Amino acid sequence: MKIAIIGTGAMGSVYAALLASGGHDVWAIDTWPEHVAAMNDKGLRVEGASGDRTVRLNATVNARDVKDADLVIIATKDDGVEAAARDALVIAKAEAPILTIQNGLGSADRVGAIVGAERTMIGVVGGFGASMKGPGHAHHNGMEFLRLGEMVGGLGPRVEAVKKAWEQGGFKVLAFDDIHKMVWEKLICNCAFSGPCALTGLRVAELLASASGWSISAACASEAYHVARARGIKLDFTDPLRYVWDFGQKIPGARPSMLLDHLAGKRAEIDNINGAIPREGAKFGIATPINSVVVALLKAKESGFAK
Repeated sequence: MKIAIIGTGAMGSVYAALLASGGHDVWAIDTWPEHVAAMNDKGLRVEGASGDRTVRLNATVNARDVKDADLVIIATKDDGVEAAARDALVIAKAEAPILTIQNGLGSADRVGAIVGAERTMIGVVGGFGASMKGPGHAHHNGMEFLRLGEMVGGLGPRVEAVKKAWEQGGFKVLAFDDIHKMVWEKLICNCAFSGPCALTGLRVAELLASASGWSISAACASEAYHVARARGIKLDFTDPLRYVWDFGQKIPGARPSMLLDHLAGKRAEIDNINGAIPREGAKFGIATPINSVVVALLKAKESGFAK
């Protein structure tokens, strides 16, 4: 399968390397020129839970260099989603699926508005704990599941074909007829750890070990849980605190992406993670004071960052 991955940061690089190892014709598309040059010159190295490998693939800074992709994966940050969706329309074969994999809430809606909801697939990953070591070199701490489904419609042959492609790359894949439930289950975990870790500078295990840190984390998760329930999301658990605690135990050394962005002096995906909870809660008259304060503090912190 010819697969184009738009956005090959830490997680996108993991996708690209393993899918290429699985025999697919992978095109890595990224705006970081040094990263693209390193991939073309020396290959893409990914080490961690999946082993240590360096793979050869095609890399470019210009998505339009790709033609007739069988699958386009959008793995950009939230602020790059709309441009990636427009590129995906040009580089994919007619009717080829566009699979979007982002943290938080709202990205898939914007992709669907551009490429069509019926053509959009949603992926949810967690527990990888990926980071960039340098141009052409990524690392990941875990190897959890990819959860996959159609934005609209249930399970079908297309989901099965995409699932098989990922499995050929060594990924554990679960297909769902209601992927939106999985989006919210991950969002609750992200709210618990992303904002609080970015504010405190703590890794996940350090946050769990801090009574004060855990109190903030637990409150963020609880608010997100109640908003999900108000939206009619059929979650598979009734105790959000136990759920996020158990999730955190799986990635104790991880620094969430929001923290990694702040350590690099970059603005993070606040609005579609912790910021999504006040926005969605307001639609149902649900107060979300802790997430609201976390968002305000994060944005105050970012006011000192370069534009």
